[in-house]
Amino acid sequence: MIANRKGLNLKALSPNFCAPRQLEMSLRLLPNPGHPSLHLRRNCRLFHNLRPTNQPPPPPMEVEIKLRLPDSSSHHKLSHLLSSHHIKTHNQHNFFFDGPNAELSSNQAALRIRFYNEDSHCVLSLKAKPTISDGISRIEEEEEALEPSIGRACVEEPNRMMLMEESKILERVKEEYRIDGFVCLGGFKNVRRVYDWKGLKLELDETIFEFGRNYEMECESEDAERDRDLLEGFFKENGISYSYSQSSKLAIFRSGKLPPFF
Repeated sequence: MIANRKGLNLKALSPNFCAPRQLEMSLRLLPNPGHPSLHLRRNCRLFHNLRPTNQPPPPPMEVEIKLRLPDSSSHHKLSHLLSSHHIKTHNQHNFFFDGPNAELSSNQAALRIRFYNEDSHCVLSLKAKPTISDGISRIEEEEEALEPSIGRACVEEPNRMMLMEESKILERVKEEYRIDGFVCLGGFKNVRRVYDWKGLKLELDETIFEFGRNYEMECESEDAERDRDLLEGFFKENGISYSYSQSSKLAIFRSGKLPPFF
C-alpha cells in the first residue's frame, strides 16, 4: 500500500516496479465530482528512478590494488620473499576482441578470452567502465567458463561468437553495444604466481608483450585502502621499489610500449 488520503487507500500503479525509494513531489490529484476525496489520475507515475524487477542487476565491481615493479630483479626478490606462501602458478594467454567499428573500446569496454596453462581451462570476460587511481583499480567485470576448443575457434574465427546464443556476456555485448561482428585484436601472455599472505590473495604478474615485459602485484580487496597500506608497508620494509600502476595491461598492450616507471 502506497498512500492514504482522507480514508482512500492508494495502491501501487505498476506491479513491475520494486519498492519505492523516492516519492515524486508532483503527484497530480484531480477532484472526483462523485466523492469529496481526491483520486489519482490513472496514468500518473508515482515513482521515478526505479528499476523494473525483471531487469538484471548491474555487473559486479572488481576492486584491485595494483602496484608496479620496476624490473625483473624486484620481481625475483618479491617472489623469493613470498615463496613460503606460494599456492600455484598460472600461465595465461589473453586475447581481446572488439567490433569492426571499435564499438567496445570507444565505450571503455573490453571483451577477453583467457586460456590457462595451455588449454586446461578457458574464461570469457567482459570488462567495462574502468578507473584507476592511487594504485586502486575499479572495473565492472562479468565472467563465463568457456570450452577451450571453442575459445580457440573464436580466436581463429571471431565471428563464431555471433552464433553463441547461450552466452549471457555475448548477448549483452550484441544488444548493449550493437555489435554485428567481431575482430580479434591480438593479445599477450602472462605468468601469474599466486600467494596466500595474511589473508590476502596476492597475484605477482610477469606480463610478456611483444615490446617488453611488465611486472606488477595485484590484490583483489574488499577494503582497498587498508590493504594497499599493508602491502606498501611490506614493500618498504623489504626495500622493494614500486609505484602505483597508472594503466591496465590492456591499455599498455594497445599503446604498444611500456609506460615509464615513476
